[in-house]
Amino acid sequence: MADQIEIQDARLGSYQQYVQKTIKERGFGDETVSQKFMLLLEEAGQFAQTARREANLKARADRMPSDSLADEAADVLTVLLDICNQLGIDLETAFVQKEQKNQTRSWE
Repeated sequence: MADQIEIQDARLGSYQQYVQKTIKERGFGDETVSQKFMLLLEEAGQFAQTARREANLKARADRMPSDSLADEAADVLTVLLDICNQLGIDLETAFVQKEQKNQTRSWE
C-alpha cells in the first residue's frame, strides 16, 4: 500500500504524488483519460446529489450516495489529480500560475 500522507504535508503536489501511487494499487492504472473523465463526471454527480440531500432538496432516495459531502468532494479531487497525472499537469503549479493571472484581471 502507498505511504500515508503526513498531515503536516498538506501541499497539493504531495496529494498528487500520493494519488499517482495509489491509483495503480486500486486497479485504476490502466484506464484511459476518456474513462477517467467519465469517472470524474460520475463522482461530481455524486457530490451534487449529496449536496442536494444535505440541503434537504427533493431527489431520488434510491440513488443517493451514502458517503458524506466531504467524502464525495475528496473523490472528485482524487479523480481530478489522477487525470492531471496522466496528462502531465502539475496541478499545484497550474493553480498558482492561474491565480497570478487572475490577480491581474478586473472582476465586476
